[in-house]
Amino acid sequence: MLARLVCFAILLLPAVAPAQTTGEEPKACVPNGAPLGQDYERENVTKEWPQEAQRFRGDVPNVAREGDRLRLAIDGGKVVELQDCPYGDTAYQYLYERFDDPGRFYVVRTPAYEDFSYTLVMKRTGRLFTVYGAPVWASDKLRFLTVACSLLPERSTLTIQAPSGDGLATEAEIPLPCMMESCSARWDFQSWISVSCTPRDEAGKKGAEFVVMRGNDGKWNRFGR
Repeated sequence: MLARLVCFAILLLPAVAPAQTTGEEPKACVPNGAPLGQDYERENVTKEWPQEAQRFRGDVPNVAREGDRLRLAIDGGKVVELQDCPYGDTAYQYLYERFDDPGRFYVVRTPAYEDFSYTLVMKRTGRLFTVYGAPVWASDKLRFLTVACSLLPERSTLTIQAPSGDGLATEAEIPLPCMMESCSARWDFQSWISVSCTPRDEAGKKGAEFVVMRGNDGKWNRFGR
């Protein structure tokens, strides 16, 4: 009976058009007189770049690195160049992770000064999209989720996105209780996501658990405590 009521409630909800974005162009590094990060060269030469080379070995010649510049081949024989900017409190860098077949985008880890994100680089256009968790696809490969759950900087959102034309459409952004708990999410079905959270300071205590379901109108809804 409860399942029928839930499904009926979903059908009654109004349709909501996904927010579509077209991404950004690669940005130029502007040092502005800030000093080079002390550990940048040492850590990259000895650790990060050798490990990265192993990850893109199967993607050569589409992926290459020359010093602080990561080069990614896109359609039409063009190349997108991502340049590290290891200067001061606006520092960031790009580290290749993988090519994502369902989304036709490169996934690039983007650590920054007191921050962390992933940059998705579209193979068709070279446009850049920033997400705050690794993309996890539903089984039908039509959409993916990312989880942004951190104290510094403050982030607490489950985001569901789908490829749309030359960009991405954001279908839903679900708030998470990340100030008190650490949260994760998984696809149980193509239109059903389970979210589980664990209290940060109370080991063994049960945290929030709920599901996010997609109705026939395309809207995602949260159910549970």
